[in-house]
Amino acid sequence: MSGNNAMANTIQKNRPLIFVPTYNEKDNVGWLFAGIKELNLPIDILFVDDNSPDGTGQVLDEIARKNPEVKVVHQAGKAGIGNAHKVGIAWAYQQGYQTLITMDADLTHSPSDIPKLLGSISECHVVVGSRYLQKDSLEGWNFSRKVLTRIGNILTTFMLGIKQDATGAFRAYRLDIIPQALFQAVRSDSYSFFFESLYLLYSNSFKIKEVPIALPPRTYGSSKMQVSDIFGSLKMLLVVFFEGKLRKREFLPSHPKQSPGESL
Repeated sequence: MSGNNAMANTIQKNRPLIFVPTYNEKDNVGWLFAGIKELNLPIDILFVDDNSPDGTGQVLDEIARKNPEVKVVHQAGKAGIGNAHKVGIAWAYQQGYQTLITMDADLTHSPSDIPKLLGSISECHVVVGSRYLQKDSLEGWNFSRKVLTRIGNILTTFMLGIKQDATGAFRAYRLDIIPQALFQAVRSDSYSFFFESLYLLYSNSFKIKEVPIALPPRTYGSSKMQVSDIFGSLKMLLVVFFEGKLRKREFLPSHPKQSPGESL
């Protein structure tokens, strides 16, 4: 992790933290950071890189060297996007952040939507950037990717009862209210992390709100999702579904659940 010794001097816990997992995103991370910087908001940023062979980690280290609000965690290898989210969320809890925003590095999540998520988080426990509230939100996507995304939304809606967009990564969390152990209960290290984590939040009655976002086609590079990820996600979906039918997976917080307007 770069800048580890200086963290206590640069981090302000009342500032939101933006977490971005990366793997082979060297052409995107500079643009993404510039877009976040242009918001001119008091925000800290954490990148977790899965030892990208294209040199993304080195690009991030250079950004962090010039910008003390940026931190970088280097993983030993490619452990999966769900694993990266677990690492990033755990880091946010360890550092005492109250609000966490998660987003992708491929420029499909626009920094201009960050204020929209931040503006809604005081009303709920989780804000989800939804691809289904705005007409033509997937304009420019190829047909197969649109179909895959729609099928995922239909399955999580009818099998898990989740009404919100459960397979996207653009979210805001109230970490001061959501117990860390809830995220630790998520088993998936791949793309199914997103619907499994939202299912746990949903089944434990945390308040979830959606805000509309539009996703342009990926700017650089190619999708990281492989056929094995699709089948793995389907398998996890079935596991979560049958567990919900046979025994509801519940997490009992160690403190009474608070309303969104309260803080610890």
